[in-house]
Amino acid sequence: MHDGPSHDGPMPGAPLEDGAFYVTVNGIRHWYRIAGAGKGTTPLVVIHGGPGGNVYNFERTIGPLLEAFATVIYYDQRGCGRSDRPASPADYSLPLLVSDLEGLRARLGLDRFIPLGFSFGGELALEYALAHPGRVERLILQAPTFCDPVRLAWIQLYGFYHVAAGQLKDRIAGLLAGDEPAPARLEQAWNLVDTETVDRFLFFDPAAARLNRRLWEESGLVNTGDMQRALAAQPQPPSRMEALSRIPVPALVMVGLHDRNVGVDLCRDISARLPQGRLVIFERSAHFPDIEEPERYAAEVRRFLGS
Repeated sequence: MHDGPSHDGPMPGAPLEDGAFYVTVNGIRHWYRIAGAGKGTTPLVVIHGGPGGNVYNFERTIGPLLEAFATVIYYDQRGCGRSDRPASPADYSLPLLVSDLEGLRARLGLDRFIPLGFSFGGELALEYALAHPGRVERLILQAPTFCDPVRLAWIQLYGFYHVAAGQLKDRIAGLLAGDEPAPARLEQAWNLVDTETVDRFLFFDPAAARLNRRLWEESGLVNTGDMQRALAAQPQPPSRMEALSRIPVPALVMVGLHDRNVGVDLCRDISARLPQGRLVIFERSAHFPDIEEPERYAAEVRRFLGS
């Protein structure tokens, strides 16, 4: 069950209006939904993670709390959620995803907006800000995966080892002691872990994990894996952490204290390199403080927007 667009989006430059729409950018129909247009604020554009996820759960958990004080635009990337898939499963890249986002901005006639990116979406938000600094008013980043794949692989491998049990823990220990490149070992770990282990990896509160899975099932939306495979097959650039000093706008970096997918250390490093970065740690959350501590999450965003 998911919300389909009521019709194609408004003409460029037309006032924003609430509703679900399609916009064609770079030959792909992209789904987006506007809520809170009447608030008249600089829009928050929600950029989901994955790679290959969608914004369905975000819309139904933290979304209404943000809509109470801000204009929010929910956006499914190419091949994700309710957006159309490209003809080729290899037709994904960070520059292309940045170009898609810029096309959405141009079609909506936004002079500037506020990217709100979670997980991989935080990485995409930072890449957009580096490519189009004049179009970003502020940045909101939730556990962004902006680092080299080797560092991220080690974070996640040790995260799985910490939450695994029994024979699975032994097998993860074997991967940690192996000699293959860390990203290859991480791929094996993801193929080994069961649902319960993934939930402990991603969530601090088991009730939040159950809610997340219920919404996944309700949505009927599936991550095809195409984007992840395509991005992983491309040459990996060196760490771009130092490039963050070129992003001058205020930036809120949020992370759960128990995040084993990205981790506090990485988010601290990202925040420290952003000239106006501010780090907020959620003590009772893991990778999804938007689900585990929604009231505080909304309050932190509101405070940041008013600062």
